[in-house]
Amino acid sequence: MKKKFLYQIFALLLILGLLAGACAPAKEPVQEKPAQAEPTVAEEAAPTAEAEGEQAEEPAMEPVTIQVFYPVAVDAPIAEILKGYIEDFQAEYPYITVEPVFSGGYGDVQTAIQTTIDGGGEPPALAVMLATALYDLINADYIVPLDGYIAGMEDGDAYLADFLPAFLDNSYYDDQLWSIPFQRSAVVMYYNVDKFAEAGLEPPTSWQTWAEAAQQLTTKEGDATNWGLQFPSGWPYWLFQPLAIGSGQNILEDDCTVVFDDPAVIEAVQFYIDLSAVYGAMPPGVQSVWPTATTDFASGSTAMITHSSGSLTGILDQAEFEVGVMPYPGKQEGTYASVPGGGNFYIMKGAPQEKQDAAWLFVEFLSRPEYVADYSINTGYIANRASAYDTEAMQAYTAEVPQALATRDALQYAGAELATQNLGQVRGIFHDYLQRAYNGEMSAADAMAAAQAEADTALADFCP
Repeated sequence: MKKKFLYQIFALLLILGLLAGACAPAKEPVQEKPAQAEPTVAEEAAPTAEAEGEQAEEPAMEPVTIQVFYPVAVDAPIAEILKGYIEDFQAEYPYITVEPVFSGGYGDVQTAIQTTIDGGGEPPALAVMLATALYDLINADYIVPLDGYIAGMEDGDAYLADFLPAFLDNSYYDDQLWSIPFQRSAVVMYYNVDKFAEAGLEPPTSWQTWAEAAQQLTTKEGDATNWGLQFPSGWPYWLFQPLAIGSGQNILEDDCTVVFDDPAVIEAVQFYIDLSAVYGAMPPGVQSVWPTATTDFASGSTAMITHSSGSLTGILDQAEFEVGVMPYPGKQEGTYASVPGGGNFYIMKGAPQEKQDAAWLFVEFLSRPEYVADYSINTGYIANRASAYDTEAMQAYTAEVPQALATRDALQYAGAELATQNLGQVRGIFHDYLQRAYNGEMSAADAMAAAQAEADTALADFCP
């Protein structure tokens, strides 16, 4: 009996000892994971240490596949660049498979998503759509706010504060964050520095010097005309806006108020017309030359073009002359104007929660400073985070390509891009009447008065 009793005591003590060991704190990791530029939710949760020389076991993660819809809107190898980033992401998150879907322009992406949802299908987890599509996407109940993900980050406030304000401003509505800047751009003017030097011209500093330079640089070669300026206007509102801003009045005041009929806006429309009708410095009417203008400029057949900063890399790769980049000259001497543009990341409400969460990890990954810098370097889009300009890669690049800093610096002269309630209809109205004025079908004043009246009606049902 005594032996049996002692055995029981020994067994009890052994069990208590094992339980105490199980509750003891784990030892510090022998080897730390290299610090990432921006820690993600998954990185904070994932085991990265070795305890007593043995690799800790990875937690079992359920495989998830997400689709990501991208537009390809500029002259850069977007698809190949993004596929490379996806490979890097999947190496870090092997349980997430990313399937990119490239759908032409921004409008094509939004149309494809709308068609899928209207047909009862599941939308992609993530999409890059115009920053200005925000109100329409919220009204359609297509997207989810991102505040919860930011709150879950260790340094969410610092993460957001690092984005360039001109880009992040497009992401908010009703005190909520709805998107993250991705491939962002600005309207700029490209000019052939060599042609300017040969003609004894300085970069323009006002509407007057701009028009005169374009006039002087327009030349004839037989039946062909080498224009001083090409101004793509087949999709007119974006490239027109800096003219209005440079005249002293943007075309909108807020998401419910447009001012198409303001005298300063009308004057900007007339200046576009006069560049052809008075100065003979560019082709008359609507110029549907968005895809060809960069090639015409890089080949030397036109001296200046208005275009997206996102076309910078493609132009530099083709041009055999020094390329100048600047915001538009304003009406008054020494004034300038631009407007931001491009697309943001949106997480789609109709995707299952696990896919939304995986999409956020992908957004975080691609917004790390080193990837932001690399994307800017390889596409010409403006790096959307201030810290990206501190990376070694970006510092080396801008030392060699100072035009990349010129595109960023144009933002200091930028007004808000057209973004309203019922944007599709309002923008369509403005396009219609702006092009009628360009083509001489209506006077600038009559066209803008008609555009204002129809836009007010289009906004009435959406705004109090």
